[in-house]
Amino acid sequence: MILKNAVIAGAGPAGLTAALELLRSTNIKPIIFEAEDFVGGISRTAYHNGNRMDIGGHRFFSKNDTVMNWWLNILPLESPTGLNPKTTDKVMLCRSRLSRILFLRKLFDYPITLNGNTIRYLGLWRMFKIGLSYIKVQLLPAHKEKNLEDFMINRFGVELYRTFFRDYTEKVWGVPCNKISSEWGGQRIKGLSITKTILHAIKQLFIKSTNSKDIRQKNTETSLIGQFLYPKFGPGQLWETVAEKVKELGGEIHTSTKVVGINRDKNGKRIKSVTIERRATNGGIFTETILCDYFLSTMPVKELIHAMNNATAPIPTEVKYIANGLVYRDFITVGLLLNKLEINTKDNWIYVQESDVKLGRIQVFNNWSPYLVQDPSKIWIGLEYFANEGDELWTMPDADFIKFAIAELDKIDIAHPGDICDSVVFHIKKAYPAYFGTYNEFDSIRKFLDPIENLFLIGRNGMHKYNNMDHSMLTAMEAVKCIREGSCNKAPLWNVNTEEDYHEKK
Repeated sequence: MILKNAVIAGAGPAGLTAALELLRSTNIKPIIFEAEDFVGGISRTAYHNGNRMDIGGHRFFSKNDTVMNWWLNILPLESPTGLNPKTTDKVMLCRSRLSRILFLRKLFDYPITLNGNTIRYLGLWRMFKIGLSYIKVQLLPAHKEKNLEDFMINRFGVELYRTFFRDYTEKVWGVPCNKISSEWGGQRIKGLSITKTILHAIKQLFIKSTNSKDIRQKNTETSLIGQFLYPKFGPGQLWETVAEKVKELGGEIHTSTKVVGINRDKNGKRIKSVTIERRATNGGIFTETILCDYFLSTMPVKELIHAMNNATAPIPTEVKYIANGLVYRDFITVGLLLNKLEINTKDNWIYVQESDVKLGRIQVFNNWSPYLVQDPSKIWIGLEYFANEGDELWTMPDADFIKFAIAELDKIDIAHPGDICDSVVFHIKKAYPAYFGTYNEFDSIRKFLDPIENLFLIGRNGMHKYNNMDHSMLTAMEAVKCIREGSCNKAPLWNVNTEEDYHEKK
């Protein structure tokens, strides 16, 4: 019997995971309000003229068994004696992982591997400087890590940092690495080092086939994994399936509906209701207030604080200031259908380190899943650009942006204009929460929000943490556990992907 409800803002991985977990383990009814007209958030599958696009690229891999089993419970894994993707749609593929870096118009392994190609492409003098600077940081006391630049140099040496890390990272964020908090490095590459990369490369010499390895790859750093799970029709297929299960079990999902008001009681200790704004089919907009027993938020923290600013329980001026100063990086993807590429590649994606183009990454969707591409004789790629909402790239008309992107692709000799068959542009707002702006003061926001008993921040934007998909799911699971056990301790949510235990051992 359903006695209470939980309003969830956002139908991305965290919101949908929370909804399904509530239905599976409590008598609480989840009601999801999603501002967009689709589910999955940035982990959706976009469609264009029969082809499917993975927005951002999503490897389904986690060292947490609960998450791996959760995914496989939704979409079972293909096998030679079981599910066959040629005859079954709801299936998870096992895919080989290959990512490389385009630099000096050459393709380098990622992570960087000490092999013949690397030495030949970089040259002996640059290799000597990289080795010398790495030895230096190993022998001398580490610099205090005031920013991301310090974090990178302490691990890789100044020369390798300048060669392979600095320009791409600054392209992603639009600011110098010395303006970004070192916490970003801890969030994304905390376990990666040159030593582990070399040991991993040596280990691979004794492994005859990727297929012989355990898909869970427990003893491998995430950045070094050789294979991963992937839904036949892209990440959105899994989250669309989860959404179906949520509705089948009695939950509600309302798309094109945005949470615009969050109403607390007089003491400010509980969320009593939310105000939603819904776009009607006739183009009109209407608002409604929904009572709630629990509120789980994946909406950007800046928007959350703005929606809570009501007279009954004022927000401290400092908290509003910090929230307004939080920065997000937006994202543009150009999908191109090609007759051919000028390079022979099996890469899932290619990081573009070249400083003379703005292009950040190239995804080859055929290599994620052949079922994303309608015509197997064509090459379907995504060109990824990082932008700020309202800047020159963001406001460029789609037709002009496509011409601009094609010209950059031609400039770096990946593909030529005459081979383009079709194109499309997608804009994604607030794709990446940034570790600069007022981020260093974020603890003040957390201290204000955590004591609100029935409020739980989950997911990437909900917590302003650059989480992977599995980490976002784990924050949702921790929130449901708190609700189920009647706990107001929010620390386990914030500890996801900060304690090594979550990522490496569990």
